[in-house]
Amino acid sequence: MTSLIVFWILLLVVGGFFCYILFALGEGAQLTEYFSSPFVNSEIMYLLLGFCILLFVSLFSLNISARHTTKKLRGILKAWRKYEKRSTKKKVKSGPRFNMLNRIDREYAHSRPQKDHYDCEITLEELCERFRNYAASRLHLYYQIEDIRRFIAGLGVSKLIILQGMSGTGKTSLAYAMGRFLQNDSVVVPVQPMWKERSDMIGYFNEFTKRFNETTLLRKMYEAGYREDLYITILDEVNISRIEYYFAEFLSLLEIPDESKRYLDIVSDVWPNDPEKLDHGRVLLPSNMWFIGTANNDDSTFAISDKVYDRAMVMSLERKCEPFETEDTEPIYLSHTHWKELIDSAKEKYTISAESENKIRALDDYMIEVFHISFGNRIKKQLYEYVPIMIACGGTEEEAIDDILVRKVFRKLEAQNPSFIHASLDGLRNHLVQLFGAQAMPQCLEYFEILKNSL
Repeated sequence: MTSLIVFWILLLVVGGFFCYILFALGEGAQLTEYFSSPFVNSEIMYLLLGFCILLFVSLFSLNISARHTTKKLRGILKAWRKYEKRSTKKKVKSGPRFNMLNRIDREYAHSRPQKDHYDCEITLEELCERFRNYAASRLHLYYQIEDIRRFIAGLGVSKLIILQGMSGTGKTSLAYAMGRFLQNDSVVVPVQPMWKERSDMIGYFNEFTKRFNETTLLRKMYEAGYREDLYITILDEVNISRIEYYFAEFLSLLEIPDESKRYLDIVSDVWPNDPEKLDHGRVLLPSNMWFIGTANNDDSTFAISDKVYDRAMVMSLERKCEPFETEDTEPIYLSHTHWKELIDSAKEKYTISAESENKIRALDDYMIEVFHISFGNRIKKQLYEYVPIMIACGGTEEEAIDDILVRKVFRKLEAQNPSFIHASLDGLRNHLVQLFGAQAMPQCLEYFEILKNSL
């Protein structure tokens, strides 16, 4: 700006000088004589040269000033954009990032738990019978009563159930029917082949929109914290991706004995308008929610690791049940409190017999000596919990032991050397019959035949 002022001042001086020559000398002849003199000619030339130099310097200074001005303008524009972005970010951050979870807070803000409509008189055996009849009469789904007992007893032992078997035997339908029977529809989560972490199940925070992409599973998990109902989550095609990857954090949390300490990390920071039940970016894994994984064993799936099998209750549906006639059965309302009372009562009332304990101990010693396979503390714990619940559901002690042995212990033989297993199976079969009897462990004996023929 200063160079521009200097330029205009010099221009006015030079212009004034020429005007002085034109008007001060007066007549044209004198003007001609004046310009024709050598002194004036040289004076004019020097004056024009100086004017050109000054003009060049002024224009150069003007160019530098323009660049400086442009740089300042760019700085101002950049600062304005930064301020506008910060204002927009602040405005976005002021809104809730968990729209659905906050809506659940508002929905249950003034509601009171309804305890009157829950069925608090039903027993585990009645629960199995009514569920089987409801599935048949209302949903036209037919299951053996033994499978229903295994399913209900499995729910009493672990929060993770693996339903495996041939396609079309009703694995997904069984878990879906349970939700309908409890009048709290099951959440179906179709597992995708590219899943690798927990965010694939519960969602993630979008840095661009400043919102959390909430999945149906996350909403149901949060809602379960407000209600007493039992929640069923179906992980459909659980082994189409590696469950020990995307479900790893859930597996670790389910190992914590104190259910009130099972917090799942959702976000890493805290916003003032976060949902009420979000504790420092964490949500409590609800104790009234179960995960039911359906697994098909084919070329498109991964083998489920021992880490998952040892923590889950495993159930096989190998054949379809024939349709049968039954009376129309209504669904029920079952509270989580009453469910826990049923399970605790079964564990107190029915305990595994001393005779069966001795047989299991002898079988464990044989498996360690011959196959280097042990029951392990986790499997033993599941066995001592599963047997009483199975008896309370209407089953027998031997049926429960048969289930645990074939699904949790003998399945580990598949990882052994095939030639060695083929040569040792007869000895294992004879030892099992000697301990429990020829007719006591039908599933185990059938599994031995299938395994021997496949080797």
